[in-house]
Parts: sequence; C-alpha cells; structure tokens
Amino acid sequence: MKQITIPVEGMSCAACVARVERALKNTPGVTGAVVNLVTGKAGVEYDPEQVSVEKLAETIRALGYRVPTAEIHLTVRGMSCAACVARVERTVAALPGVLQAAVSLPAESARITFYPGAVTPGRIKEEIRRLGYEASEKAAGQEALDREREARRAEIRRQARNMLIAWPLAILVMLGMFRNVWIFPHLVPEFFSNTLFLWALTTPVVLVAGGQFFVHSFNGLRRGATDMNLLYATGIGAAYLIATINTLWPEAGFGGKGATFFESAALLTAFIVLGRYLEALTRGRTSEAIRKLINLQPKTARVIREEREVEIAADEVVPGDVVLVRPGESIPVDGKVIEGHSAVDESMITGESIPVEKKPGDEVIGATINRTGSFKFEATRVGRDTALARIIRLVEDAQATKAPVQKLADFVAGHFIAGVHVLALIVFLFWFFYGYHAFFRPDGHFILSPYSLAEVGVFGFSLLLSVTTLVISCPCALGLATPSAMMAGTGKGAENGILFKGADAVETAAALQVIVFDKTGTITRGEPSLTDVIPAPGFEREELLKLAAAAEKNSEHPLGDAVVRGAEAAGLTPGEAEDFEAVPGHGIKARAHGRAILLGNRRLMEKEGVPFEALLPRAESLEQDGKTAMLAAVDGRAAGVIAVADTLKENVPQAIVRLKKMGLRVILITGDNRRTAEAIARQAGIDRVLAEVLPQDKAEEVRKLQNEGLRVAMVGDGINDAPALAAADVGMAIGTGTDVAKETGEVILIKADLRDVVTAIEVARATMRKVRQNLVWAFIYNSLGIPVAAGIFYPFTGLLVSPELAAFFMAMSSVSVTLNTLLLKRFVPSFQKRPGEPREGAGRPVPDPATQ
Repeated sequence: MKQITIPVEGMSCAACVARVERALKNTPGVTGAVVNLVTGKAGVEYDPEQVSVEKLAETIRALGYRVPTAEIHLTVRGMSCAACVARVERTVAALPGVLQAAVSLPAESARITFYPGAVTPGRIKEEIRRLGYEASEKAAGQEALDREREARRAEIRRQARNMLIAWPLAILVMLGMFRNVWIFPHLVPEFFSNTLFLWALTTPVVLVAGGQFFVHSFNGLRRGATDMNLLYATGIGAAYLIATINTLWPEAGFGGKGATFFESAALLTAFIVLGRYLEALTRGRTSEAIRKLINLQPKTARVIREEREVEIAADEVVPGDVVLVRPGESIPVDGKVIEGHSAVDESMITGESIPVEKKPGDEVIGATINRTGSFKFEATRVGRDTALARIIRLVEDAQATKAPVQKLADFVAGHFIAGVHVLALIVFLFWFFYGYHAFFRPDGHFILSPYSLAEVGVFGFSLLLSVTTLVISCPCALGLATPSAMMAGTGKGAENGILFKGADAVETAAALQVIVFDKTGTITRGEPSLTDVIPAPGFEREELLKLAAAAEKNSEHPLGDAVVRGAEAAGLTPGEAEDFEAVPGHGIKARAHGRAILLGNRRLMEKEGVPFEALLPRAESLEQDGKTAMLAAVDGRAAGVIAVADTLKENVPQAIVRLKKMGLRVILITGDNRRTAEAIARQAGIDRVLAEVLPQDKAEEVRKLQNEGLRVAMVGDGINDAPALAAADVGMAIGTGTDVAKETGEVILIKADLRDVVTAIEVARATMRKVRQNLVWAFIYNSLGIPVAAGIFYPFTGLLVSPELAAFFMAMSSVSVTLNTLLLKRFVPSFQKRPGEPREGAGRPVPDPATQ
C-alpha cells in the first residue's frame, strides 16, 4: 500500500469533505481517505496496482472539484542519447502524482507536470540524480545563459582533455601495431611492437579517457537501466580485456598472442571521445535563438524618481516608473510613451527591419533600440511580464515539447540498447560456431587493421565483429534527429516574429491544406478609413472633403471620424462647425465656413428635398465594392459622394497569392453581409467566402472543413475568434508586438502582417524537411551499418569494418545530423523584409486617401 496527498480546490463545507471522502473510499484499490477542508488536501492510502493517482484525481474532478496541477522546468545534464531521454522520462513518469514528463536532449531540459502535494520537485530531482544525471531547476534570463555557457564550456574542456590523452597514445599504439607494414620498420623503434608496451599505452586511454563510459554504464545498470554508454563500455571493455588476457596469459584460450588488438580498444575510445567533443561544440548552436533573445535584455534603466534622473538595474524598474531613453539606447521594459517623439528599431522582437515612429500614447517594447529622438515613457510591464520575457518562455516551452513524429524514434532508441546487445551476442555466436569455418578467406582482412584474419583466430575474429556491431549501432543520430531540428526551427520562427507554442504545432503547420482568415482586424484594419471622394460638377475635391470634415468634426460616429482623419492626412484643416445636428438613422446637418452642409443617406436627401439622381450610379457602384457611400449636399444642392470602408491591410494580396502558390486553399470567414465580404475577398484575391457567420458558429465552420478530411489553420485576432482558433488544427493568433502571450492559438504572429502566415508555414515546412532528412539518414545509417558491421559482405569481399572505423562512422552520424540541422540557419523566408519597404506600425500616420 502507498500513501499520497492530493490537493483539492472548491470545497466549502463539511458536506464537501464527506462527499470527497466517500467517493475516494468507494474507489476500488483505496483502503483509506482523509480530507482536510482547511488545508484543501486529501490523504489517500491506496494500492498502486489497482488504482492510479490519475484515477483518484478523476474521481475528485467528477464530483465538481478541482485538482490543481503544477509544472516544473528542470535542466538535466549528462544525457548523451535518446535512451537516456527514455530512461529519465520513464523514471519520472512512474512517480505517483506525475502526469507528464517531456525531456529534450539538445535543450538538456525536462518539463514535468504533476499534482503538488502528491510529489515534490525535490523528489523528482532526486530520482533523476539517482539515474546518474545532474538535475536542477531551470534558471531564468542571464543566469540561465551563464549556467548553460559554463556547463557547455566544462563539457568541451572535459572532452578536450580526454582527447589530449586518447589521441596521442592511440596514434602511438597504432604505430606499434603497424610496425611491420610499409616503411614503418625503418621509422618506428622495435619496442613499439612489444605487447606489454602497447598494453601500458592503451590502459590510460581506456581507463582515463574512456572511464566516463564505464562510470555511466555502472550507474545505469545499478538501477536496471541501459544507454549508449553501455554499448561503448562493452565494446571498449571487451577489446581491452581480451587483448590484456592474451598478452599476460596467451594460453588462456582466447585467441593467443595473435589476438592482442590494443589498437582497436585505443582507437575505438579516441573516435568516441572525438564524437563527444564535436557534439559538445555543435549541440549548443541549435539553441542560439534563445541565447540571442536573452542577450537582448538591457542591463540598466534611467528612471525619474523624486524629480531626479537615477540609473538603476533594469530588473528594479517597477510599473508606473517614468523611464527616459536617449538615442542609441535600449528600451529597458515595456511601456507607453508620455513625452517626446522618436523612431524605434523593433527588428529584434518583430523581425521588422524598418524603424517604427513613436509618439505620446504609443506602446514601446523592452529590448528594442531607440534610434533618433529622446522620449519618456511610463513602464507598464516589467521583469517576467515583458514581451521579451514572455517570448523567451514561449520559445523555451516549445523546445521542451515533443512532435508526434519523434515518438517512433524515441520508442526505437529507448528499446534499442538491449536489442543491440542481444544482436551482438548472436553475431559472436554465429561467427564462432559456424561463420568463421564456413566463410573464412585467407585474403580477408579488417579495414584499418594490421591483422591477417588467420592470426586472430576464431575467437578474436568473432569478438571483433561483435564489438563492431555494438559500436556502429549507437542510436545517437536517431535521438537527435527531431529535437535538434525543432529547436532550430522554433528559433528561426522567433527570429522572424513567429512563435510556435510547441513542436506539435510545427509538425501540423507543415501539413496544412486550408487557411481560414477572419475578416475584421485580420484581413482588414478593423476600423473605417476614407477611400473615395467624388465631387459633383461645380465642386472641387479638396473643397468637398474640407466641408464634410468640418461638418463631421463634432460627430462621435466612427464614419465621421474616418472622414476627419482622411482630411487631416490629406493636409487639410477642417475648421469648426458653427452649428451641428445629428439626424438619427439619416446622417448629420451642420453649418461650417458659412455654408449649410448635409451628409448622410438617401433618406436624408429626400427629406431635405435635395435632388441626387445624378450621383446615384456612383454611390451604388461604391456600395457594390463593400463601401459605405455617404451623399453630400452644400447649400441645398448635391455636392458629391464620400465613401468610407474597412480597408485591406498592407501586403494582404501578396500573402494570399503566395499561399495559393504553396498549394493551400484560402477561405474568408466573417459575420458581415455577403456583399461586403465578397468585395473584400475580391480585393484580397480570396475565392471562397463564408459570410454572415456568427462568432460562436465560426468553430462549427472549421469543424465542417475538418470533416472533409482537411487540415485547417484559422487566422484571427484571438479575441472573438477564440473558439475557432481552438477548434482548428493550428490556430494562428495575430499579436501586436507586446501582446504575445495569447491563450488561444498554437502559433503567435507578433506583427499584424499577414505575410507572416506564409513565413510561419515556410519555417514549419523547412523544419519538417530537416526532421525527415535527419530521420531518414539515421534509419539508413543504422539499417545499413549493423548488417555491414556484422560481416554480411565478408563472404563476397573478404573485407570487414574494424571497430575503430565503426567508432568513426558512429561519431560522424550524430555530428552530421547536427550539422544538417544547422543549415536551417541559412533559411530565408520568401517575404524577407527589404529596407525601404512600406509597413504599417504603431504611431505611423495612415496613407493619404487622396492618393488612393
């Protein structure tokens, strides 16, 4: 029997306590339950073979109470392959109270979800340490960067030291073994070929440089776990042990003096250490995106306190502080401009290369760089709440998750080690009892080995093939294939202002078939803008716009506000209306610049007796395009038509064209009437429209598409689109620079630029290409390497792969996977920004309607 404490929220009285206790006691496998209302905890005694902790939690939840969960992020060092990952995950997931454990090899991290009280973070760390790995809670920010850099340098130093021991001695051993070949008899002293001398040289290589493999294997075996260190230890140990026995006791029956293959043990160790060294050098580079983001965090801030400028550490800024920023300085935290004007380079956060103008009222993002003027802003988000801190957390969380494609690789690698040992034993037994006698060739030899096969005898021959099979079959490449590519891909996304919330989002985004766009605020700006000013004969365009804007100056209607903004953007000064009257459902009547002005619909013109038939065709044409047409009259006669509409965002048609070229179907969904929706769709280049769809029905439309067998992405602003974003295979939430922690949506686009939808899919596809390339290479390597190492071609060619060559291939397999992944750094999205390209941004004036 075991005892466990489960947290329970939502209990309010003794009746709640009795209800929970009764339900738990009635659960099969539970022998006792005590619930405490004050502490909000349930103590349960149960039989783990009959009932799980998750079942107990479900029992409590079924009663309507909450069982809260917690999450811990750990740094786990010392893992070297997918088998290590599987060991840690299996051990932690087996702890009572742990819901989920996801371990990443390249990130050296573990994300664990558990019931607080049922298990403690200390217990989780203790279990990981018992496996022989280092475990500590993940630090944040600069501290994490410093820790990771120091750990990486320590590993590089350790493997460099091992290389300095292994390689010089291994080369001397090789010279001794090859002394009777080619010109070496004239160059190499005779004592180099003495087996005792070779034993003395090989021993420090195996025990000092290769000692790490024996220690890790021993620690694992003590707890019934295996990893690739066991492969190395078995291979190196077998070669060294047999060579030692045959040197000291040649009559022991293990091949005699001809089977002293010290160079196999020495070079095997040297090549494996080389692989570890190269891995330590390259593995850290896949997480460069996180390091770049952390390095962006400013160290100091200049704040105004007690009417004086004070320079303080950036992490000491509190919300409400007034911060002063001069040209060339980094903005320390998020905030809102209260005084001054400037242009701010936000490229490090949003990927946008053009500086964005800032004026009072505009938001600024911490870690961006002030380019031109000085300004003051009020701090709104500091510390862990800044946009940069949340971006870092999102990227780290994404890198700690696993893509579905990785599960097969993890399963194979996790069960690989024991299988390979069995296979190596079968190889040994086959060649020892049958193969050597059936297929022996006097001209046969090991590649990179001085022995004639007759010298090593049946035992030495069988042993070397068995060792070669062990070494070449290491699943390192398989374990690194997916997580390293996912780290590089999510980092590349972050560089371009795109945040993937998990590796599963990357995999799904790469396989999308349909993109559904919400209209308002996504395809369009979400606010009306002046689009057309058509004067009647006898009126000038500027005159009509100036009078209309003056009439609308005091209007609170958004259409009137659009007219005023349009006039100001055209460089006109509207002036004030001398008299103003709103006519509900019709429009407005006003007097400005000494003239009587009417602005409204047909009913207003009919009511006031203004003939407008000549303007009607133009007004109807504008309405066909989804615009709101307002008729204008001045001093009792028709003066023209003014049109206002929610206009397309910049670059939307470009994005739609590119999506279609990528083979994706594009759909517009909106609650607007069909005529307006179709007009916007025509401008954007979208062929299919779902109009007059209520917000709550958008999710149902997404599900209908999914029922057709299509993989669907929904792109929206994450507010009224939340149900549809959640229902879609991939929800893409449009951010606005600072608002990056949207709850709904697996992909967050920091900028409100729809070209980033294209970039997100391109990054996802490029990442999955790397994943597939890596997995194919890893599977091909293992599928071909193992039979070749086992001697399948020996009967036909007389050639065998030597253990040292197998070690070289094994090292190169994992290094090649990492180097292939690093090629993602060179990936450039099709819409890479160019200097001088227009963009919309905070604080930027709207385009001049006169030019539209």
